[in-house]
Amino acid sequence: MKCFRIGEREKRESVIVCRKKVFSAALAPLKERLLNGGGIVFTDTNVHALYRASIEKYLGGVPVFAMPAGEEHKNAETLFALLGAMREAGLRRDSLLVALGGGVVGDVGGLAAALYMRGIGCIQVPTTLLAQVDSSVGGKTAVDFGGVKNLIGAFHPPVRVLADPVFLNTLPRRELRSGLGEMVKHGALCPSLFEKLEGADDLLDPAFLAELVPENIAFKASVVRRDPREQGLRRCLNLGHTTGHAVELSSGLSHGACVLIGLLLESVLSARHLRADEAFLERLRALCKRALGEEKMPPLDLKGALLDKKNGAGDGVTLAVPVAAGEYELLRLPFGQYAREIGEAMETLC
Repeated sequence: MKCFRIGEREKRESVIVCRKKVFSAALAPLKERLLNGGGIVFTDTNVHALYRASIEKYLGGVPVFAMPAGEEHKNAETLFALLGAMREAGLRRDSLLVALGGGVVGDVGGLAAALYMRGIGCIQVPTTLLAQVDSSVGGKTAVDFGGVKNLIGAFHPPVRVLADPVFLNTLPRRELRSGLGEMVKHGALCPSLFEKLEGADDLLDPAFLAELVPENIAFKASVVRRDPREQGLRRCLNLGHTTGHAVELSSGLSHGACVLIGLLLESVLSARHLRADEAFLERLRALCKRALGEEKMPPLDLKGALLDKKNGAGDGVTLAVPVAAGEYELLRLPFGQYAREIGEAMETLC
């Protein structure tokens, strides 16, 4: 069993437990508290179909609200439907929301918990690799709005994150690849993790990925602990995301695949504009290409990069880019130059 704690400025802590059978071990004892207005289980239709029996077995009688599955439903309509279900269930200030699912469920559920009565406790039970190694850790919650990813959100650290490797056994390769994208990003910042990924025979072997989940969680937790509100160091976790989010909005590829594309293309800009370690960037590009596998590079529509929350004022684009093993820098370019150079990088690499 692995257990981590992330301290917050407000003296709140997120306790992250990574072990087999954590769902039954940690949630079953909470059943009495969750009954009669004490809590709600929030999930999506896909996860509910897979784990309905477990929910009934360990949390029978606790209200369940299942949103339609898919990123396209990560919106204000779903958020307010969930808030309405929380009100109907009679949740109080001391109630808990259990978010059982992938990143979309975690983001929407976490934001609903942040808003309801100005904040109730949230327990994240991530069922995808992406959610286990990234989105469930750190307290970022949001919904998409006006065609922009995560435009409406709040920092609301969960009281618990319960990561069970058994959930990975039901994931298709596309979902494993999505989580792998964030793991490669962590590897660009954590040399020991990078070497393990680089030396893997099969990057999508569920057993191999499960072994690396605790190290990924520990790495991200260490960054979040030092910068919970993304005022400085935590910006390193945006590697590949400015271009990746723009690709995601226009391509339909998984989040992790888009992060890999973002890392791949932005590494070229890093080499061009900064004093970067080209030998390391070549290794990173090779790992990104291995991790992408059969995914095809889509036509690029980079207008979404202008709407990225990190940009600030003006028409420039701000990128967090890798420069060496375990090192990153912020690079700002005018949008026209950024779009032209990303296009050139795509032609060079593809």
